[in-house]
Amino acid sequence: MVDFSIAPAFEEKLGWVRRFVAEEVEALDLVFDEMSAPYDRSNKAARAALAPLQAEVKRRGLWAAHLPAHDGGAGIGQVNLLYINEILGRTDWGPVVFGCQGPDSGNSEILAAFGTSEQKARYLEPLVAGEAYSCFSMTEPTGGADPTRLKTRAVQDGDDWVITGDKWYASHAQYADFIIVAAVTDPDAEPHQRNTLFIVPKATPGLEIVREVGFFGEPEGVGGHPYIRFDGVRLADSARLGGRGQGFAVAQARLGGGRIHHAMRAIGLCQRMIDMMTERAVSREVAGGRLIDKQSVQNDLASSAIALRQFRLQVLHAAWMFDAGLGHGREGRLAVAMVKVATADITKDIVWKAMHLHGALGASNEMAFGKYLGLAAMFGIADGPTEVHLSSVAKALTRGVEPHPGFFPSEHLPTRRAAARAKLAPYLEAAA
Repeated sequence: MVDFSIAPAFEEKLGWVRRFVAEEVEALDLVFDEMSAPYDRSNKAARAALAPLQAEVKRRGLWAAHLPAHDGGAGIGQVNLLYINEILGRTDWGPVVFGCQGPDSGNSEILAAFGTSEQKARYLEPLVAGEAYSCFSMTEPTGGADPTRLKTRAVQDGDDWVITGDKWYASHAQYADFIIVAAVTDPDAEPHQRNTLFIVPKATPGLEIVREVGFFGEPEGVGGHPYIRFDGVRLADSARLGGRGQGFAVAQARLGGGRIHHAMRAIGLCQRMIDMMTERAVSREVAGGRLIDKQSVQNDLASSAIALRQFRLQVLHAAWMFDAGLGHGREGRLAVAMVKVATADITKDIVWKAMHLHGALGASNEMAFGKYLGLAAMFGIADGPTEVHLSSVAKALTRGVEPHPGFFPSEHLPTRRAAARAKLAPYLEAAA
């Protein structure tokens, strides 16, 4: 049975999360407002302000809510995680305050599922404790995020592996303590069995950050998504995460969760945009009355709220599938792909409408709509571009569907009506 209900005890916790985020976390957003600030440990004032907030979240039993209890998390499940993430999605700092930020949340999930005991002790435990940050590096300058077109190679040399290649848009690599990298180990294998994942400590010789890359609007040479290079990086085989040639399967286990977590946080961002729209609409006087008295404004506000309600239910259903153990099956993958596409579309549409409603102020740097539009663009590109997921959805829907013989389709009314009349002929003749 599909169940999205909230237990009374958890509803009380959500009430605390709402107050805590509004009263404590949003202050960090306003004072430390650089895009990558939540990951930059060099800002001593920000880290000092962050520490007591994280301690309070841990005390409340809500730390690392994306993980089960046996892996050091809150163990609340994906549906309950949505109810938290949609609150955190209204902020920049919220996920870090609660220990469920990307890309660390997805990296901790695959370390928990595929890591050895040694890897869990060295990487997972400090990651879950909030003592380390990580990076997931698959995208490349030439092949993009297509795992079948990777150029970075990992060549076995005795008991070691030597990794060489360039990686693009390696989010938070400059702040990470370690990087999980996808490299080709078996170039002659089937396309989805060519790659293997490796854990690369940040200080490993040969690992270079070529330059920092940011969102549009950020100064050149600054940003949280670096271009990085592996120049003969040598690793022991113990650095391999998962089986040889199983990099695609391990990465998909990570990316599915990452995509749905993005969607959960997007709900909160979109709801914040709607809240801003409603406030502006009833506050702003224009010729002929208030903005809310204009039908076009009413249409934008209502259509945004309706679309968000539909999207929230879509994400809730996908979250329920993960809780039911269906998240990595065929239907679960289809649900996540649909959510991925919808996340970018709804965020872009609602942010744009909210910005437009605020007029010249909305386009100014005294509002944060530029940053939110950047996030909307990122939702359409990160973890695979929208077009890839649209193609995946279409292929899944048509898999096993046989062509219909003849010129007319199966729903052709004259053909169906003739067959129905033949079936009911005895009754029609008796009544004649």
